[in-house]
Amino acid sequence: MLNPRVRGERVDAAADPAWGWGSSLWLAVVVGCVYTLAAKMSLALLTPDGVAVFWPAAGVAAGTLIALGPNARWGVVAGTMVATVVANLLGDRNVVSSIVFALCNAGEALLTAGIIERYFGWPFSLDRLRHVLGLVGAAAVATAVSGIGGALGFALFHDASAPIFVTWQNWFASDALGIVTIAPLVIGLASAARKPPARGEAIEGLVALALLIVMSVIVVALPQESWTTIVPIALLFPVLLWIAARCQPVFAAAAAFVVTLAIVGTTTIGIGHFGAPGLPMADRVLAARAGIVAVALCAYVLAALFAERRQHEAALAESEARVQEALTAGAVSTFVWDAGTGLSQRSANAAQILGFDPREAFSSSDFLARVHADDRDRFEALTRTVAPERPAYTATFRFQQPGGREAWLEETARGEFDAMGRLLRLKGLTLDVTARKRSEDQQRQLIAALEQRVKNLLARVAMVAKDMRRSGGSFDAYIQALDRRIQSMADAHALLGQNRWDGVDLAELVRRQLAPAATDANAILSGPNVTLPAAATQALAMVLHELVTNAAAYGALTSPHGRVEVSWSLQHGPQQREPVLGKRTYSNEETGQDDDSKKSDPGLLGHADEGMLSIQWRELGGPAVAALPVAGYGVATIRDLIPHELGGTVDLAFAPGGVSCEIQIPLTAVRDGHAGIIRKSPPEGMPSRPEAAASVSLPGQHAGA
Repeated sequence: MLNPRVRGERVDAAADPAWGWGSSLWLAVVVGCVYTLAAKMSLALLTPDGVAVFWPAAGVAAGTLIALGPNARWGVVAGTMVATVVANLLGDRNVVSSIVFALCNAGEALLTAGIIERYFGWPFSLDRLRHVLGLVGAAAVATAVSGIGGALGFALFHDASAPIFVTWQNWFASDALGIVTIAPLVIGLASAARKPPARGEAIEGLVALALLIVMSVIVVALPQESWTTIVPIALLFPVLLWIAARCQPVFAAAAAFVVTLAIVGTTTIGIGHFGAPGLPMADRVLAARAGIVAVALCAYVLAALFAERRQHEAALAESEARVQEALTAGAVSTFVWDAGTGLSQRSANAAQILGFDPREAFSSSDFLARVHADDRDRFEALTRTVAPERPAYTATFRFQQPGGREAWLEETARGEFDAMGRLLRLKGLTLDVTARKRSEDQQRQLIAALEQRVKNLLARVAMVAKDMRRSGGSFDAYIQALDRRIQSMADAHALLGQNRWDGVDLAELVRRQLAPAATDANAILSGPNVTLPAAATQALAMVLHELVTNAAAYGALTSPHGRVEVSWSLQHGPQQREPVLGKRTYSNEETGQDDDSKKSDPGLLGHADEGMLSIQWRELGGPAVAALPVAGYGVATIRDLIPHELGGTVDLAFAPGGVSCEIQIPLTAVRDGHAGIIRKSPPEGMPSRPEAAASVSLPGQHAGA
């Protein structure tokens, strides 16, 4: 029964759209010409019953049909039949016997190719021993069947004096010999056309064939002495072995063809070892046939065996390459350590993982010397505990590479022991887990940071709730204001979470804080792309929330024609404001309180040599501001939070035309690889962690905001 692969190949070959009647016609002409020439030459050497001693035309037809596949069927059949009839009519055969022989020869080719196609598929090559044996078997079956028809044709339509069984034997031998010697050459040429040999291999094969021709001439020219019996084997076999071992099977088939021509030629002409005039023709024919079969089968079998070996070596090399690629991709190397010699063998990618030069020897002692000093004793102790009852271990340790890089390795090994329980060798894997260790460390840091941020957030919420309670007012108003402020902080945290706490775009932060009270119609935003760190995001969000709340309750956002303009810019180089260390003191005009109640803000306001992020808030078109409000919680948050946490300055003015606020934050510019995006961090000496907010105490009374 055919396997699916063979069946699929046959269907694909039969469905080739490039093969048409024109191709079949040309093939019939070519096969007919070659077949006629081969048949005419074969008829020069006949057995006493009129059968050709060697019929290479059978190999031409069967080999062409096997090599080209089912598409060549009609062209080969037509060419074979026409050529058989022509060759026989040019000899001593009549029309009826010629037609019978043509049908037998065509059927023989079809049967041979059909057996090969059924059991081996298409395309067919002689690079496997089973293929060689299959071709020999198919040739034997097909010639045995066609020999029956041929023997009957000789008995019925040709004057044959030999018994019909002898005729069948001669037909079988001559056609089988022709298929076995000629068909492999045709099949090999087709295989070489599909997969051409390398240039060096082709040159080497041609040189070997030329040498074989010279050796064949020498063998033919040897005198008929007893000592010359072994000379042909001694001269020809090394060359055949060379060709089979080094070249594709097509060169072995060509070598068998060369030897066959030499044997048939000397037998026909009557010279050399196979043409001794003193031997009867029957003995000469038998010796020639035996020599051809021996040389051909020896060449084919050797070529197939060496081809299989090359295929296995290529498959093994490809498999090893895939394993090495997989090991390299997974940062895994294999090793074998011999307990007796202390030597170790490692996979090819070990040099990449361990960092040593692959051209230099790297012993087990060198490996142990590079294990981190803090891990070496533990690693050695673990390897010494390997015993038959506990043959495996897994160790994770640090490894100092020659370049100075420290890597984390995880080694898993299993020991092999002799009958006495003594350790023979260790086999195992070494895995580079540096990335995993770094990921675990980063995960621990992230968890710790998350815990701290949660604590900071809760502390900030508690602080806001506590400070807001001091302002008095109804409990419902307190709950609503607290809810709005918590929602503002939640929005800021949501933005930070979306960016994995890697910073927040200033424009997005402003839009998010304006969203509850403003629209695109009454809010105008402008400024460069700026990414704020977490600390600045949280503080600025609270300040913006208070400004928005004040504008929505008392300012520009209460009027249909009012609007809010928020702009920001980056100022580089020395600033106009001199750095002030210590505390900033607010005047009574700013606080709305007496001189004796001036308050101060500890911290660093800025540095003259640092850049500044300047944010301007302006309200236009709203109701007139009648007087300065009492500095309550909202005003205090606007004025005090930025200076306290970020070391910046805040200029909040309640002008009659509308509230304006200028915020300046000292920043250190850091490019993050995206054009136009500036990443900022608080200046040295100022709190840059979220926990700084937990210790802030914002005095003042709630008024307006």
